[in-house]
Amino acid sequence: MVPLVADARCLAFEMLGYAGSIPLGEGRDISVAAQAARLLRWLDALGIDRAVLVGHDLGGGVVQIAAVTDPQRCAGLVLSNAIAYDSWPIPSVKAMRAAGAIVERMPAPLFRPTFSAFIALGHDDRRGGAESRDVHWGPYEQHGAAPAFVRQIRSLRTEDTLAIADRLPTLHLPARVVWGAADRFQKLRFGERLARDLRAQLTRVEGGRHFVPEDHPGAIAAAINDVVAEVRHRRG
Repeated sequence: MVPLVADARCLAFEMLGYAGSIPLGEGRDISVAAQAARLLRWLDALGIDRAVLVGHDLGGGVVQIAAVTDPQRCAGLVLSNAIAYDSWPIPSVKAMRAAGAIVERMPAPLFRPTFSAFIALGHDDRRGGAESRDVHWGPYEQHGAAPAFVRQIRSLRTEDTLAIADRLPTLHLPARVVWGAADRFQKLRFGERLARDLRAQLTRVEGGRHFVPEDHPGAIAAAINDVVAEVRHRRG
């Protein structure tokens, strides 16, 4: 996706306790609200006063909270199949959280099929889904697999997005919402609601499931390019 973004500096923020930083999340608050606070501090550390914030899934919740917390920092917003309002945690995650004491004891080889099925369900591109599964599984296999996953899902608090939901309409910025219309995790109605609250154009990816940035990177890049162009136009 990043190579498709035209004429803009692109930086990727890794949430603490996820991917390569899984070990650093142990014993620390890795909730979505805490990640948003870290994102703003990260921008401070990089000397970035304003940025177009782009987020998918949990990252979409992170950038919503960051934008509402510090609206002057957010020049524009792009959301894709993002958690929002009370759309999350999804039923399968709630079930795994309820059974967390059992799940976290599963050896990696036993947990992998469950993880793989979860990833596959979010892809409409089967080949891309297989590649995604292998990429995402790597850090889990290296840093604890099931215990790491359970630690992540135990941190999920619906209250984090509900707390800022009524402030989303107060954001007056260029925004786009891109949604896989066949997403079984984050239903299209939540994307439609976000688009209304943000007065944003909604791009429906027909047949697209949850992992739109991986299966349909061009749609996300186009939305980012549109927002960047609008930000520059507003600055004159």
